[in-house]
Amino acid sequence: MVEEPGLSDQYPTASPWPLFVALGLALSEIGVFVGLFPVAVFGLILFGGSIAGILTESGYVERPWPTLLGVGVVLIVLAAAFTVWQVPAADIALSNVGTGPLFTRLVAVAVAGAVMIGMGGVASVMEQTAA
Repeated sequence: MVEEPGLSDQYPTASPWPLFVALGLALSEIGVFVGLFPVAVFGLILFGGSIAGILTESGYVERPWPTLLGVGVVLIVLAAAFTVWQVPAADIALSNVGTGPLFTRLVAVAVAGAVMIGMGGVASVMEQTAA
C-alpha cells in the first residue's frame, strides 16, 4: 500500500489563500508604515479579500461578500478611531492628505476599507439579482 503523507482524497491540492494572506499583510505593512499610499491600499484589499477567500474555501462562510464587507467596516472604524485619537481636529481635511504622514496613512486604510465595502456590496447585489 502506497501512501503519500499529508495528502488525502478530500484535499488533493494545496490552497493558494495563505500565500495571498501573507503577501497582502506584508504589502499593507510596507505601504502603511513607509507611507506608500497605493501599496497600502492594494495590500489591505489583497489581505481582506484573501481572508474572505480562505474563510469561504474552508467552509466557515458560504459566500465571501459579507466577510469582505465586515473587514472593510473594521478598517474604516479603526482609521476613524485613530484619526480622532491622534490627529488634531483642525488637520482633518481632504486638503491635508499628503501633507501629514499619519493622516495620509489613515486615509489609505479608510480608502481600502471603502473599496472593500463597495466591492462586497456590488458583488452581493449582483449575486442576488442573478439568482
